Parts: sequence; C-alpha cells; structure tokens
Amino acid sequence: MADRYAVVTGAGTGIGRAAAQALLADGWTVAVIGRRMDPLQETIAGQARGLAIAADVGERDQVEAAFAQVKERFGRLDLLFNNAGRGAPAVDFDELPHEDWRGVVAANLDGSFYCAQAAYRIMKHQSPRGGRIINNGSISAHAPRPGAAAYTATKHAVTGLTKQIALDGRKHDITASQIDIGNAATPMTERMTRGVMQPDGSMMVEPRMDVAHVGRTVAHMASLPLDANIPFLTIMATKMPWLGRG
Repeated sequence: MADRYAVVTGAGTGIGRAAAQALLADGWTVAVIGRRMDPLQETIAGQARGLAIAADVGERDQVEAAFAQVKERFGRLDLLFNNAGRGAPAVDFDELPHEDWRGVVAANLDGSFYCAQAAYRIMKHQSPRGGRIINNGSISAHAPRPGAAAYTATKHAVTGLTKQIALDGRKHDITASQIDIGNAATPMTERMTRGVMQPDGSMMVEPRMDVAHVGRTVAHMASLPLDANIPFLTIMATKMPWLGRG
C-alpha cells in the first residue's frame, strides 16, 4: 500500500519523538499520542501527515477515545509503536511507595496492553487486514538496575505481552516485536551524565547514544512486510555496562 498509518505513544519527547519523526521521514502518516499537547505539536511541526492526540495511556477510556479518533481520521492502522512509559526514583525494594508502583504499572504495563488491544481490534477487522505492534521493552527487560523493582517488573511483563500478541495475532496477520533500548540520550537518561548507581554500590557515569539511532531502527522494523518479523531487537550504547552488569 502506498499509504501507511502509524500510532506512536509517548511521542512528545525522547524515543517516541525520534521514532515518530523517522516514520514521518519515511512517508508514514503518524498519530502521536501523549499527555501534553504542546510537545506533541512540536514533534509533528511542519508535517501535514501528523496528527496530535492528547491522552494518558494509563487511562483506558482515554486510550479508546484516542484510537477511535485514529480510525475515524485514517480509516486503518498499520503500525503501533507502544513507547509511552515512566520510571520511579531508585529505592530499596521494601521502600517503594505504593503510589509509585501503581504509577509505573499503569504507564508501562496497563498502557501497553490498552494501546495494543485497541490497535489489534482495528488491525483485525480492516481490509487489507493485519498490522505490526512494536513494544518498547528495555535493557531492563533482561537485567535489573538497583532499586528499580517497578520498572524491571513491568518491562519483563512487556516481553510476555509481546510474545502473546505475536501468537494470537498470527491468524489475523498481526505481528508483534520488541525493541530493547539501552542508554539513548533523552531527558529520561540525562541523570546518567552525572552518574548512576551500579550493582556494586558505586556511582558511574554511563555512555549514551544518539536517540536518532533508535528512531531509525524502529522505522526499519516497521518497513518490513508482514510475512517477516524481528521479534526481539536490542540497540544500546556500545560501552554501557549491561553485558556483564553486576
């Protein structure tokens, strides 16, 4: 098809913005979803094929309304990049506040499920049917950081969600992928330039990579035909302490 339609969540800054802009550069029509309208408008500035929708992915009613707007405007959906998420301050396991646990679960897991389910419904019933869902996992889907119980648990759960979507979606030509990103230079990782806690208790400045590399990688995954898939892909700053973490 000449026209391809995508949704990118958490698209106001960082990885979501980089992915949305890479897709737009590749000719996609892109709906960007996030909590704040102004950053979303900045992401798609000057792009006639961009649509900004303010919504909190942790609120199911807002997700349903956002995807209803996408269906009404685009008529179909070929790609979801399930990117929106958050972390919590690093604390010892027994000191994690309930409100931080619930907030991370709502954004990272509930939000990923709500958006994937809404996208799946559109993809299942459209003609031609099918589509691709790419979930933002994280290096933390493989190995934890100190004091990050909520983030680590939700990112491991995203891996299970990815596998389930890929399995259930086969009969509908819906496929799912996961991109695990390590130390992209975004506002969320700015603290790494000042030093972050390591498993041995030391503080260390960690290398980061240009977030544009992540955007181009998402666009490449999205460019594949539906009979080909990259189920899991890791992109990371070469010298970050993951291989051998701890």
